[in-house]
Amino acid sequence: MRNKQFRIFVALLFGLTLAACQSVSAMPAVQSDTVKEAAEKEECTLATLTGTYLSAHAGPILPPAFGVTESTPGADAGFRKFNGDGTGTDIVTVRVNGDIVLENAVVPTSYTVNADCTGSITVLIDGGPTFGIFLAPDGEEFAEIATDPGNYVSRVNQRVSSK
Repeated sequence: MRNKQFRIFVALLFGLTLAACQSVSAMPAVQSDTVKEAAEKEECTLATLTGTYLSAHAGPILPPAFGVTESTPGADAGFRKFNGDGTGTDIVTVRVNGDIVLENAVVPTSYTVNADCTGSITVLIDGGPTFGIFLAPDGEEFAEIATDPGNYVSRVNQRVSSK
């Protein structure tokens, strides 16, 4: 967030400096590209999602996820690593109804990122879940929500390393 604020500050400072150098009569009556409009033009790419993100969540797991037949308590925690090219790795521990069903499991992922900072993540194991994602334009965090039946996850992930 600081990076975005810094870019807006620099753009505003540059605009004020440029305006001061122009004569008043040469300045247009209305500027078409305000600082707000410039900030809104930020676009996301695969490289926006780069580095290691910390994640954790607890909530009900719904059938058919993890073989449950009724709403069951669950929790997970781990790291999501993204390579900036649409590939990544999750390192995750999952608990279902008090039992650890995955412990520090390393699983491959793939992801997409659209220019409007939306996208998806797919866990590349048989029956692996898919998530809708919403990225901060600076890539420092993203929100995700499970899009498959039975998966309960919605959370915000924060970058803890650029590697």
